[in-house]
Amino acid sequence: MKAVVLTGIRQMEMQNVPNPKLTKDTDVLLKVAAVGVCGSDIHYYTEGRIGDQVVRYPFTVGHECTAIVEKIGSGVTRVKSGDHVVVDPAVVCGNCSQCLVGRSHTCLHLRFLGCPGQLQGSLSEYIVMPQECCYVIHTDTPLSHAVFAEPLSIGIYAVRQMNSPFSERIGILGAGPIGLSVLLALRKERRSTTYITDKIDKRLEVAKKFGADWIGNPNKSDEDIRNHESPLLDTIFECCGEQDALNQSLELLRPGGKLLIVGIPNIDRVSFDISKLRRKEICIQNVRRQNKCIQAAIDLAEKNKTKIASLITHKFPFEKARDAFELVSSYENGVVKAVIQLI
Repeated sequence: MKAVVLTGIRQMEMQNVPNPKLTKDTDVLLKVAAVGVCGSDIHYYTEGRIGDQVVRYPFTVGHECTAIVEKIGSGVTRVKSGDHVVVDPAVVCGNCSQCLVGRSHTCLHLRFLGCPGQLQGSLSEYIVMPQECCYVIHTDTPLSHAVFAEPLSIGIYAVRQMNSPFSERIGILGAGPIGLSVLLALRKERRSTTYITDKIDKRLEVAKKFGADWIGNPNKSDEDIRNHESPLLDTIFECCGEQDALNQSLELLRPGGKLLIVGIPNIDRVSFDISKLRRKEICIQNVRRQNKCIQAAIDLAEKNKTKIASLITHKFPFEKARDAFELVSSYENGVVKAVIQLI
């Protein structure tokens, strides 16, 4: 079969690789339909690593994917041949201390699609996944749009980590796919005043259409949230992975406020002004992917098909996968979500 693999920094090529095989009776052979380009994929493409997860070439990335069930093992009951599915990219053991306390997303034996040292990614014609990772979707839901269920699940999970009924003034720093997913989840879960920033105007336009109360581009104006909100914000979702955004968060949060770090920085260490952090008693919550939110994301996506369709701003054929990665890595042409279509 064909797969698009990383062969070096900013280098990709299509290669012939062995076909995957069913090895367990609960395995499912999937014909990949579409793959979304995620920010973590871009880290591997441009830097060859995220922290201590270092790419060994050649390596196939990609984890946001939809597929059609091609073949099932003898013990599979969750799906059948021909089903359209969203794939949960996390394969967990179900038996470790983390899984047993309901934290399967931090499974001690986690294997994740497109993660170095764990599993080859989904930028290939076929993959094999456990049946537990396959979520059936309606056949009238475009497979190229349903890839957004995976980032949307992160937004839903992030909102659930707020754990505060009093958070009414909320900031989202970064209006990429994850920031917009947080916004969609917020609009479903609660009434709140939401402020969102980004350096790409087209992304901010989408945020406004999705219900953001205030939008701002820090590159184009000295005006910021503080001109519009007093007292300060209750909660901030940092969704861009930038030190400047972390710094700004401490300025914008009220004493006792909460900072949720969702974005992935491109550096190994970030820092905080300990005086502000301590005196304001700011709570910091890291958000690690998602935990049991895929079905909720599918349900939300299928109820908001028009909005989800507007997030898929660019589509590329399989053989043009590198063009998709170049576009996303350069933030050009107002890209929100680029999708690579295999069928």
